[in-house]
Amino acid sequence: MNRKWVLGLASAGSVMVALDATVVTTALSRIRLDLGASMEQLEWTVNAYSLSFAVLLMTGAVLGDRFGRRRLFTAGLGLFTLASAACALAPDAGWLIAARVVQGAGAALVMPLAMALLSAAYPPPDRPKALGLFAGLTGLAVVGGPVVGGAVTQGLAWEWIFWLNVPIGLVVIPLVLRRVPESRGGGDGVDAGGLLLVTGSALGLVWGLIRSDAAGWGSAEVAGTLAAGAVCGVAFVAWERVAARPMVPLGLFRLRGFAAGNAAGLFMYASLYGALFFAAQYFQTGRGDRPLAAGLHLLSWTAAVTIVAPVAGRMVNRVGARPLAALGLAMQATGMGWLALAATPSVPYGELIAPMLIAGAGVSMAMPAAQAAVLNAVEPQQIGKASGVFNTGRQLGGVFGVAVLALAFAKAGGYGGPSAFTDGFGGAIGVGAALSLAGAVAALAIPGHQAAPARRPAEPVLTTNR
Repeated sequence: MNRKWVLGLASAGSVMVALDATVVTTALSRIRLDLGASMEQLEWTVNAYSLSFAVLLMTGAVLGDRFGRRRLFTAGLGLFTLASAACALAPDAGWLIAARVVQGAGAALVMPLAMALLSAAYPPPDRPKALGLFAGLTGLAVVGGPVVGGAVTQGLAWEWIFWLNVPIGLVVIPLVLRRVPESRGGGDGVDAGGLLLVTGSALGLVWGLIRSDAAGWGSAEVAGTLAAGAVCGVAFVAWERVAARPMVPLGLFRLRGFAAGNAAGLFMYASLYGALFFAAQYFQTGRGDRPLAAGLHLLSWTAAVTIVAPVAGRMVNRVGARPLAALGLAMQATGMGWLALAATPSVPYGELIAPMLIAGAGVSMAMPAAQAAVLNAVEPQQIGKASGVFNTGRQLGGVFGVAVLALAFAKAGGYGGPSAFTDGFGGAIGVGAALSLAGAVAALAIPGHQAAPARRPAEPVLTTNR
């Protein structure tokens, strides 16, 4: 087996998935005009992908362990490729949203199984380097997504941000079948009850938030879906307490580092994803920039992850996760608050660079620290579950962030012109700053200098899912 093939093909799948999480941001303004999409439909264009990705992520990992990681990874690539073509062919916003749901389901198979295939292919001494390269390429795809989306939308058409996935998928799938060996894991069963309840909870709450502006908070639709989401959430917790193989081992939340790290991550990604949803639109609708210029302007915010995150990751073991996570989220809050005050239709771009740099450097510092807090809190045999919970929370945080910031946008402004959009943008980014500040407060609960998991005795309560 040539391990470089596994690394290259797993990374190719991951890059496709990561790119589609952000590539659409700079295309939203054109999609709104071409398809006559409302704000609500734009939200679902982003959230449909993230929501299905989030709730199916851990199930995808379990299915791969049971039925073959290569087999399910290939199936995920095929599903993602077909759904990308469906997105490109969308005649209206409803079709596009439905196709994005299927795209997210494919991504939920691709992402966790790409990491699992890499871990199975590389022995422990070589694994960190391989995973580091994998993570670096994935991070570049996230950072480059708005630029790629802007360039493709401006040079061709927004449909091509999805068409590009098709030839890549058609090349990668047969190579995976030829070059990647099959592997399996422990074979835990799928927590079907937990999956249905967490899906119902997330869908009900997000649906209620998105529809609240159009239908009204007191409407039967909004009140009913919010109540149903809350009931499903309570039922999910109750179910996980008695399930033989729970999707989320609730005993992990008794660990302060795990609970605080996940809370900080949830607020962090809610703030970040919600802000980026509006930032690319602000540059185009509020300032009149073309799509490529909007993507390039966002690099002041997003490119910091390639420089700051690796340095922060190395510093975690020396200074601890708590100061890096808390300081980083406070910096993101500061940068967003400054941006909310500075943004106007005529502000020179140079005056926006400093707040975006501060916000980008802050979140890049907090990202590895929050994840380290979660993983350092658990026993080695629980790292897979802990990582799955953190990544699920990341995606759900992004979904709720877009929904919450959209409410603030609708209250303060709208699409009536550059001034109206900028008013709404300022209100939305102000709420994003508040969410980030809440994440900084949560990060203060992370224990200082957590001990390495392998040095602590196992706690039976954490292994009830085995």
